[in-house]
Amino acid sequence: MTAVQGTAVDIPTEDGIADAYWVHPGDELPRPAVLLYQDAFGLRPHLKSMADRLAEAGYAVLVPNVFYRQGRAPVVELPEFIDHDGRPEIFEKVGPLIMGLARHPELIERDAGAYLRWLAESPSVVDGPIAITGYCMGARLALYTAGAYPDRVAAAAGFHGGRLATDDPDSPHLAAEHITAELYFGHADQDPSLPEDQIKRFEDALTAAGVRHRCEVYPGAQHGYTQADTSAYDAKADERHWVALLDLLDRTF
Repeated sequence: MTAVQGTAVDIPTEDGIADAYWVHPGDELPRPAVLLYQDAFGLRPHLKSMADRLAEAGYAVLVPNVFYRQGRAPVVELPEFIDHDGRPEIFEKVGPLIMGLARHPELIERDAGAYLRWLAESPSVVDGPIAITGYCMGARLALYTAGAYPDRVAAAAGFHGGRLATDDPDSPHLAAEHITAELYFGHADQDPSLPEDQIKRFEDALTAAGVRHRCEVYPGAQHGYTQADTSAYDAKADERHWVALLDLLDRTF
């Protein structure tokens, strides 16, 4: 197993400073970069452990706090284990943070430009395009980023993403016509935020735009199935996600 080196970093953006977690193999050799977009609960130990696993596989990984405008992580104080049914007060706090970005894709794209510039300037990153993986709301951020910066994103993955193909004029699926990256999306079977009609609309948009992609539905999985510090975690679905993600990264780099 490759030894990794992780640290906290600050990334200048047009709207302030985004705090982030940065991890890469400890040998200091330049590596392909992966931008890891958080779920709704934000930058926390579990996401750092996911980034560490990617770094152990040979990648340089950046996990920004996308809620940085509301403060440094943790923006919302979280218990060690997040029970979706038993902690409604958490959702009351994170809900406005999510909607603050969901209603303003231009902020997502602007911040993504800052993250991509930071990665391009890092001596720990090889020259060339990057890959993205996003979870929950992060799957939406991955689509916006891949669409806004097609020359900088070679691959993007999204897992248990919600509201990917809505009737909104800025729905994430509309970015498909601009995307040149290869995509992989693993949908949760038991996810009310992504019903069957949206799954079909999403894949139809990718196909119509000629985007190289693979979309799979994980049977029995809930929204959040990759997050081991929550009650939605599904070990079997999570391991399937790792196989699919690492396969995409291997093909890309």
